[in-house]
Amino acid sequence: MSGATVIAVALDGGHRFSKKPAFEIRLLTGLGVAGDAHMGETVKHRSRVAKDPTQPNLRQVHLIQAELFDELATKGFQVQPGEMGENVTTRGTDLLALPEGTRLQLGPEAEVEITGLRNPCIQIDRFQQGLMQAVLDRDAAGNLLRKAGVMAVVIRGGDVRPGDGILTTLPTGPHRALAPV
Repeated sequence: MSGATVIAVALDGGHRFSKKPAFEIRLLTGLGVAGDAHMGETVKHRSRVAKDPTQPNLRQVHLIQAELFDELATKGFQVQPGEMGENVTTRGTDLLALPEGTRLQLGPEAEVEITGLRNPCIQIDRFQQGLMQAVLDRDAAGNLLRKAGVMAVVIRGGDVRPGDGILTTLPTGPHRALAPV
């Protein structure tokens, strides 16, 4: 997909909802974002750790498309990159439409594989009242649509910076729609 770019990167060493914008982040193979609270081979989200701390971490990197922020602005919400907890904010590719297993090369080195959808939680409303409902929708068949971004694991490490291009590689074989992870 041409024209897809990274417009912002963010991380936070603490378990806070929003992440701090950065000039660059370093992705570590099989671990996630260096210095981020969610980095690791096993789950780091506190609710998931409480259930089973040995689960694999399918949520090493959180990506959101900036087009969501544009949509939210029309509904009266002002959201900046990193504020919804994402590590990478993109523009020019419909992350939510990609199948599970899609690989995204971010810049010249780093590569992530999409594992599924972020399942929005009550923290979104604590950030801005009503935002959770704004990131949920229904398709024509009445199925719930989650628009709060996608989760991925790091396949190949490297530095990622705003302005880096994004190369999308779809998986071979039958495509599976994204589900919450």
